[in-house]
Amino acid sequence: MIYVYKMTVQETRLCGLLLREHFGEVVEKVGTHLLRSGAQNLRTIVQETNLSVDLVKKCLCVLVQHGACLFIAGRKGPGSPTEYRACCDRILRVLRYPRYIYTAKTLYGDTGELIIEELLQRGHMTMSSTVKTVADRLTQNMEEGHSLDYSDVSSTFSKLVETHFLHRCPPVGGAGTSGSAAPAEAPATPAAPAAAVSKALPTPESFPDCYTVPQVTLVGRGKRQLVPEDGENQRNAKRAKMNSETHGDEGIYWQVNFERFHQHFRDQAIISAVANKLDQTSSEIVRTILRMSEVTTSPTATCTKPLSANEIFRSLPASYNIPRQILDQYLTLLVDDPMEFVGKSGESGGGMFVVNLHRALANLARATLESIVQERFGSRSARIFRLLLRKRHLEQKQVEDFAMIPAKEAKDMLYSLLSHNLVQLQEIPKTPDFAPSRTFYLYTVNQLPTARMLLQNCYKTVANLIERRLFETKENKRLLEKSQRIEAILASLQASGAEPEQLSEVEEMISAPEKQQLDVLRLHVNKLDSAENQVDETIFILESYISSTSTS
Repeated sequence: MIYVYKMTVQETRLCGLLLREHFGEVVEKVGTHLLRSGAQNLRTIVQETNLSVDLVKKCLCVLVQHGACLFIAGRKGPGSPTEYRACCDRILRVLRYPRYIYTAKTLYGDTGELIIEELLQRGHMTMSSTVKTVADRLTQNMEEGHSLDYSDVSSTFSKLVETHFLHRCPPVGGAGTSGSAAPAEAPATPAAPAAAVSKALPTPESFPDCYTVPQVTLVGRGKRQLVPEDGENQRNAKRAKMNSETHGDEGIYWQVNFERFHQHFRDQAIISAVANKLDQTSSEIVRTILRMSEVTTSPTATCTKPLSANEIFRSLPASYNIPRQILDQYLTLLVDDPMEFVGKSGESGGGMFVVNLHRALANLARATLESIVQERFGSRSARIFRLLLRKRHLEQKQVEDFAMIPAKEAKDMLYSLLSHNLVQLQEIPKTPDFAPSRTFYLYTVNQLPTARMLLQNCYKTVANLIERRLFETKENKRLLEKSQRIEAILASLQASGAEPEQLSEVEEMISAPEKQQLDVLRLHVNKLDSAENQVDETIFILESYISSTSTS
């Protein structure tokens, strides 16, 4: 049975904008149609979108290639046409691409950054083609006479697989397969009903060789791309087809493991919260516990695997030089802390300790809600909101007394929060007639529904930011194209060793007012990009909390 997720208006709008920005307006039309209509076969999609069959097939192939669309067996039984279903969650992940790439750069350097970037741009690739492409790109930026060995890129690729940041695409036709597993060179054609697959959503662990790196026979170094002359592109394309080599990993495709990246983001948020609440040493102890259990703990688990104090002590970084007695004191402090980030699950081995992931996410979400209320309604409203979260149910008089706010102000603030659905009013009658004089009116905060509502507001905010950025770019399209042309001319002149006079002549093709306008535009676009990334951090915390609550 397929679980049908009801898309909200804001999610559909944001998905449409992301599809338009990354794949174009035609793919956006097909994608948003599938998001609104649910699973449909090829013929129905063609009829309802008024696009040609070939165009719809190409759009579906793009969506399938990037995992934004699944193809499933027809609901009318064997022989019925294959149906296609858009994946909202997967499309929304496009918003987080810069964060995935930056994380890979932080952990594995420039090589890891480019591996993740290539896989995100292409959807999925074989290991050999990824290694070649990345080695060539890195060689292009090196000094003349230097190049990068394929084995160096292969080593980083293997490390990414070992730490589960990459995993194999599920095999087509196997258990738990999906349209996102279709090979890049032989995509699942939308007209082939025989290729329909299981209705179960794929999971990385649904087949045994998920994290097994194949033996790739790839020897050589990265090559520099020369500027092709007229007609050279066609000859290169023909030569590439004729000189197709085999490397031993044909048909084995790799994709980015988004869940593993999300696990890393969650761990970093928990570590940062512990450092802010307690101190750096406490956060380092929590980091050690999370690092020891990062591969063994399921993404949906409510807490990490139990670890003894002895194991934690042995795994602590030597640079911190924490004695065993001090470690025990810190662990006791973490367990007794009201935030309950760390829990104790046994006494063996000096005590068994876990990180309460669900509790930590609930506290992070709570802090996020409080900060949103403070930014929008002020510190006094935030005090009332915090009070209701802690006390659960309070009458208006109790709110005034506990928060130490004058009655008139407290009443206005409560009604303001109530009108924005951040606070709820619960009626408890003494008698069946619900007479106001004989009814208790209690204010309360329901954290989960409030988090869901604010998550939709965040989706709306990001969509507004993207629309504004697209508008700014469209308004200055001619100026941007002119700037790009001049930059290309300058790059080619510098490569050919042109004289400074020639370069200055080309630079003067853009007037001073145009330069000023470009600077203002870049400043605005950078601010919008930065705002998108900041809102996405809030989205991640709220999504993780909601997902954790539903699984627990």
